[in-house]
Amino acid sequence: MRKISEYLSGNTYPGRGIVIGRTTDGSAAVAYFIMGRSVNSRNRVFVADGDGIRTEAKDPSKLVDPSLIIYSPVRVIGDKLIVTNGDQTDTIYDFISEGKTFEQALDTRCYEPDEPNFTPRISGMLDETDGSYKLSILRRKNGECERVCRDYEAVPGVGHIIHTYDSDGSPIPSFSGDPVEVEIPDSIEAFTSMLWENLNEDNKVSLFVRFITSKNGICETKIINKY
Repeated sequence: MRKISEYLSGNTYPGRGIVIGRTTDGSAAVAYFIMGRSVNSRNRVFVADGDGIRTEAKDPSKLVDPSLIIYSPVRVIGDKLIVTNGDQTDTIYDFISEGKTFEQALDTRCYEPDEPNFTPRISGMLDETDGSYKLSILRRKNGECERVCRDYEAVPGVGHIIHTYDSDGSPIPSFSGDPVEVEIPDSIEAFTSMLWENLNEDNKVSLFVRFITSKNGICETKIINKY
């Protein structure tokens, strides 16, 4: 099991990332971060939107192509929290609302069409009733879409992180492994600081963190926007 601080600090560009897990005292923990190298990618902030969040252009006059950067990263439907790095959030939400599954929703999607990077689509879903969660990545491999989905039970103090890129580069290499097991601290302040302070200073853009207390379902949310 890795410390998130050590895992992130050595990577200048993990891209967009999802962390889901459980604190030792039983709260569910979810985090989502975005990074950017271009002016268009950095021109973003997270804003609250009902039970979830959406991305917005910090300066609308600088927005070039909104198709892959403006979306709802987090949405909640019933006892399910959905978090993704693109508009597949809405696909999953619609499928769940129709009584279908997370996996069925993602079977209709593929990696992003941003050649030559072909950025993977990463997605997660937390079941707030028992703390179990799923993490998925849709990535290009040998010219095809490789679909990886992992299911996890809630384990106190344990979570998993998945992100879009292995490191910086040109083209940027896609995340190549399975979700990485990491420690989850009990404090949302400590968790938020640990993530934000260890994302590369030049490239980090925004961070969302939420803790959900299992005893009473109370949510605590933190949002950090660099710009």
